[in-house]
Amino acid sequence: MLLHQISTHGNSDAPFIVAMDDSLLRKTGKKIPPVQFYRDPLSPPFHPNLIRGQRFLQLSAAVSIPSGEARMIPVDFLDAPCAKKPGKRATDEETKLFLKMKKEMNINVYGAKILQNLRATLDRIHPHRSLWIQIDGRFTNKTILKQLPPRTHLTGRIRHDAKLYYPVSQAKTIPKGRIKRYGDRAPTPEQLRIDDSVPWQKVTAWMSGRYHSFKIKTLGPVLWRPAGYDQPLRVIVIAPLKYRLTKNGRVLYRQPGYLICTDMETPIQNILQCFVWRWDIEVNFRDEKQIIGVGEAQVRNKSSVQNVPAFAVASYGMLLLAAVKALGVTGVTTLIPPAKWYTRSKRRASTQDLQKQLRAEVWGEALNTVDFSGFSMETDPMDKPEKFIPSLTSSIIYSSS
Repeated sequence: MLLHQISTHGNSDAPFIVAMDDSLLRKTGKKIPPVQFYRDPLSPPFHPNLIRGQRFLQLSAAVSIPSGEARMIPVDFLDAPCAKKPGKRATDEETKLFLKMKKEMNINVYGAKILQNLRATLDRIHPHRSLWIQIDGRFTNKTILKQLPPRTHLTGRIRHDAKLYYPVSQAKTIPKGRIKRYGDRAPTPEQLRIDDSVPWQKVTAWMSGRYHSFKIKTLGPVLWRPAGYDQPLRVIVIAPLKYRLTKNGRVLYRQPGYLICTDMETPIQNILQCFVWRWDIEVNFRDEKQIIGVGEAQVRNKSSVQNVPAFAVASYGMLLLAAVKALGVTGVTTLIPPAKWYTRSKRRASTQDLQKQLRAEVWGEALNTVDFSGFSMETDPMDKPEKFIPSLTSSIIYSSS
């Protein structure tokens, strides 16, 4: 239902933009079926730590407006456990079965299947609508690239030292011997960045409430062995962005970005804007864990462990979709007035604001009180204050915030 409602929102001829990423739900119970030890993503790079958790794979679709602002809404939440390693006394058959299941339960295999299911579902709604996938470097590999569904384009991060090749020239084709699939070596993304003979281009993209200027270089078409010789790619290099920690502090620079894209015709500005929207899926993960409470339910049944978090994420997606339809992508809630000390202007309603709005509407309907404008009234400071009479309705509504 969420996917159908989001796909029909806005221009049906525009590409359907989706971000994909995985996340861990921390668990402490030792008897929960899919829980295993994984590498802690918050551990320092020089000392990897292990945590017990449950791994999920999520798809979030972008709902955007012409100005460039967008909100990611979850449309799929899949339990993606890895194969359980047998003990030291395992037989040869158990070891062979583990090696087989290890390949089948790889996170990239889950990613390829979930993208194919998304393409099949989208074909039933909009058969001719293209699908754009935004992924991080973990999923930019041959498992995903070689199993892309039709009418689907991918943009993902790539290593700075990736070995790239030019397409084979027809003049250099040798009639005898093995057919040459890859041409001469192309510069790596890092070599392209430091090459002064290739000029920088300036493009703008909406991010963090305003338009930012990016300096980029692009090269294409090129070939990459994990993608195959029949998949032309476009390389995009993003120059390091400068920033200051304080107003008068020294200028610091972030790390450069290296992207590849399977779409050779779309303007580079549109590709960069869609990839910038991918960050909002990280905001989805934070809100799901810290506000919605995904993974906090004390369940032990195998079906419940998989379905309860998915149900919570679906409820969270419905809340965001309802907010987009009622308030717009950049709208803010107005039913509950903000605190007096809160003076910062908001770009859009946060998940906590939407929760307060939902509670106020539901409880106000039950209490036959829909208008809360009289809860806080401005009075003359010279007037004698009236006798305070506690209001049950006011106390219940404001307890929700």
